[in-house]
Amino acid sequence: MKVKILSMTFESTNDLRENVEWIRGFFATKFTEYQLLHNHFIDKLVYRYPLVQYKIIDGKPHVIGMNEGAEVLKDIFDKYDSIKLGNKNYEITEKSTTVGSREFGLTRSIHFYEFVTPWLALNDKNYNEYLCSETIEAKAEMLRRILTSNIISMSKAVGYTVPDRIRCDIDVMSRKNKFEGQDFTSFCGGFMVNFCIPDYLGVGKSVSKGYGTVRELDAVNENI
Repeated sequence: MKVKILSMTFESTNDLRENVEWIRGFFATKFTEYQLLHNHFIDKLVYRYPLVQYKIIDGKPHVIGMNEGAEVLKDIFDKYDSIKLGNKNYEITEKSTTVGSREFGLTRSIHFYEFVTPWLALNDKNYNEYLCSETIEAKAEMLRRILTSNIISMSKAVGYTVPDRIRCDIDVMSRKNKFEGQDFTSFCGGFMVNFCIPDYLGVGKSVSKGYGTVRELDAVNENI
């Protein structure tokens, strides 16, 4: 199937490489009428794959919208001339968008992706299970299942029913991170899968905050 993707970038006279959460917070508080910008409904968090995602890619802020999320970003594009991140106010000197239809879904060919930002695969429920896995292969098999689940969640958000088995393999390394005083494990590297994912969408936890962003490296006709 085809999905609509809109990528919005902006520049300032000052460096905008701030915390992604601040960028998300700016749009969420300035445009509260757009639920897709903050994923809250009547002060309750909506647990679903986010159709608007905030990222820092190659040192530049990007806001990515998918389908309905793309329409929201199109609506707000001309409605701000500055952005407040934390206690700093930045004048926007340049804004740009790219928009187009992208292929999405199960394919006969294998696609190779890299994680541009760390993949948060584990949650509170499966973290201990991962640590207690006795072999490297057991850990890898668990991550393959999680990646498959991530892709299915993404598919549900755009109304796509995966018609057959998702086949994937991973090549990742774990690393320890700290955020807001909490330790967590993330993964860097990449994966291969018989599924087409548009560049710069995310998989896994905290996708709206820029984690798990993927970019395609290559595609070949072979089986996993």
